[in-house]
Amino acid sequence: MDPVIIVGAGPVGLTLALALARQEVPSVVLDEGPGKDEQRLARTVVLNEDTAALLERLSGVPLSRAGCRWAGWRSMRRKQVMRQVRFGQTGFDEFDEPDIPPREGSKGARGGPDAVVEGSADLPPLHIAQHVLTAALREAIAGERLVKVAVESRLDAIEQEKSGVTAHTRGPKSTWWHGSYLVGCDGPRSTVRKLQDIRFPGRTAVERHAVAALRAELPWPGEALLHRMPPWRTSGPSGGEITARPLGEGVWRLDWLLPPGKDLVTPELLVARVRETLAGWTGGSTPPYDLLDTGVHTVHHRLARRWRVGRVFLAGDAAHLLGALGTQGLDEGLRDADNLAWKLALAWHHGPYEALLDSYQAERRAVVAARLRAADQVLPLLRGGKGLRSYVPGSSRGHDALLADGHLGRGALGAPGAYSDSPLMPPRAAAETPVDTPPGTQVVDVEVTAEDGSFVPLRDRLGRGAMLVVLIAPGTGVWERKHWMSAGLMPRLAAAVSALPRPAELLVAEAYPGAAAHTVLLIRPDGYLVTALSGVRPADLYTAAEATLGGAKQQPETSGAAASPR
Repeated sequence: MDPVIIVGAGPVGLTLALALARQEVPSVVLDEGPGKDEQRLARTVVLNEDTAALLERLSGVPLSRAGCRWAGWRSMRRKQVMRQVRFGQTGFDEFDEPDIPPREGSKGARGGPDAVVEGSADLPPLHIAQHVLTAALREAIAGERLVKVAVESRLDAIEQEKSGVTAHTRGPKSTWWHGSYLVGCDGPRSTVRKLQDIRFPGRTAVERHAVAALRAELPWPGEALLHRMPPWRTSGPSGGEITARPLGEGVWRLDWLLPPGKDLVTPELLVARVRETLAGWTGGSTPPYDLLDTGVHTVHHRLARRWRVGRVFLAGDAAHLLGALGTQGLDEGLRDADNLAWKLALAWHHGPYEALLDSYQAERRAVVAARLRAADQVLPLLRGGKGLRSYVPGSSRGHDALLADGHLGRGALGAPGAYSDSPLMPPRAAAETPVDTPPGTQVVDVEVTAEDGSFVPLRDRLGRGAMLVVLIAPGTGVWERKHWMSAGLMPRLAAAVSALPRPAELLVAEAYPGAAAHTVLLIRPDGYLVTALSGVRPADLYTAAEATLGGAKQQPETSGAAASPR
């Protein structure tokens, strides 16, 4: 079988290549650049818990050391702290004063009457420079035998055939590449999308931000800050909005929301904003700082009409653009890669699963469309100036909660989407039992016991091409494998798992949130719950697994050996 052709060597394309290699699928990455990225500290990404875990699992690199996990997050309105999130804790408390004292000479920030301190047990977001992230992925690929990267290879033609797809690149050497499938991860101006004549409607310049990366000492070490209507600024949407995100080693990325329009952001204007902002936060003169990088970030909202044309797929910015209100478009691009990889791997190894491949567009496009609709609904509320809503009591607190969702990857604006309406969801079984994770949503990472007796995080078993079957069995953690594999429900469950339409891995967990003893979880290779069954139900388990694969498999087609350029 020919390799999968991946067009684009950004984070999404490289992630897809690694995800396919983890499932023994070869790929060729067509990189129009020289194979390395420009170092820009003003170009950073914020990864939420699931996408950071995905990248660490695939790259083998502890990205927390290369970036910065926030100690907390706070939002301010004028001089008042409205909300503060403390990571590693749970619950909500009334907020009276900021927990970090202001600098000497500073007027300080006082908690407002509506302010709350929120504890979060979740891992904090990971903030990392994009060139650092891409370098880590490139390093992982350099040691991967199943991935070939072709640099200085610009795509200019695609031809589809019944048995594969052919791509032509120009560069130092004009080359034809033959592959089994082709995935366009080539960004907003995607050549793949244009060659397939796929429309890309949406909105241009939804938000514009002036950006500066600088080294300075701020009053909130390690905490990210959203400051709305700072007292020293009165112009711009809602009186102005500034975001400060720590990047580690004293480096910060600062974003200033710009008024609508195309006004030029000059170096003098940006330096003036840096100086007034730092002075405003410290309550005195501008403290020492080192300006490292600058830029202008423009957010567009667009969604491709189709994400699949035969053997050609779109992923990442080639398929969608989003990012207003603090949300991160790369998160969704990485989820595209995770969703598509196991489906392509199954089709590559076992012949065509057309319904399964079609489900990529059905699932991912619906999730991103919902995110875009949610943003479009709240943008007029949050960016609409001083309308009637700004005088409604408590409205500022509601606005702040919405922005917190976007910045922290929660709620309709930021949380990972659900596939509850996916064509792959099985019919509800009589034996289905509720757990805290609804079917079609991401599972919680718990410790599990593998078939070899080792204790591993559940997420470590994802992305290997096999579905996971997890038995919730309190007390098994202290048993030796030779005992629990032959005790109780295990022989029946092992037999049911071995009879599934495709191989699955059997795991055991001491507990899972909301699950009763002897609950059996069926989990997709990308970590989404298919169903939770009460006890061992072989027929229901088989039906759910078959539905997850898109139903009965089509007859496989004959394919040749792996090929390279021709």
